[in-house]
Amino acid sequence: MSESILEVRGLRCSIAGQQVVEDVTFSVPATGITAVLGRNGVGKTSTLRGILGLIARRGEVRLGGERIDGLPTHKIVRRGVGYVPEDREVFAKLTVAENLAMAERQKNPRREFVAELFPDLVARRDQQAGTLSGGQQQMVSVARALINDNILLLVDEPTKGLAPRIVDEVAEALLEASKIVPILLVEQNLEVVRRLADGAIVIGGGRVVHTGAASEILDDDDLTRRLLGVHVEPAPHPSPTSTGEPHA
Repeated sequence: MSESILEVRGLRCSIAGQQVVEDVTFSVPATGITAVLGRNGVGKTSTLRGILGLIARRGEVRLGGERIDGLPTHKIVRRGVGYVPEDREVFAKLTVAENLAMAERQKNPRREFVAELFPDLVARRDQQAGTLSGGQQQMVSVARALINDNILLLVDEPTKGLAPRIVDEVAEALLEASKIVPILLVEQNLEVVRRLADGAIVIGGGRVVHTGAASEILDDDDLTRRLLGVHVEPAPHPSPTSTGEPHA
């Protein structure tokens, strides 16, 4: 079992005085992808924003064993937390290259790694980010988080509103990125979750209502319906006697 890179205890968050996260407690392993699941409006995005200090929060947040809940956002980012927001937040008037350059915090940024993951961005490096498609803007947003040697990525709804082909590209990039940095992923596309996530945290009503393996949830129709309010076809399991040859 991998040690935790992030530990959240009794996190409570509010926006304009209204409580949006009631009492969230979970930990994130130091490897792989951990999904945050739940119905709309239960506090998934607010949990990520609370960890980063983007909204008012109380409770205990530890990164690599050290408390960060008393730090402002920019100091948390400097400690190695990358963030891919739900609405992408690219600098529309700047080029792709300028967007990435603004995100660089270290002497030797991972430009080659990002270029290998997103070759389309290399071809569009001089194009204004605001003229890119939604999928391309999402690639810029993910690339900005990967350009530095972060120790954790917080990724919020990276495939929302994207065409299936772009969903595959973004998912593949996140899978490749997870080999070098753990990811806490908020994602509504459960097929993407099945493909990427090792563990899952389910939030309901501003609280954690279930934790476990992602496959445990997605392969249990009753659990999926109860926790997420949706029906998911279980992953196909090949017959142990199947040879892959067609029957006569």
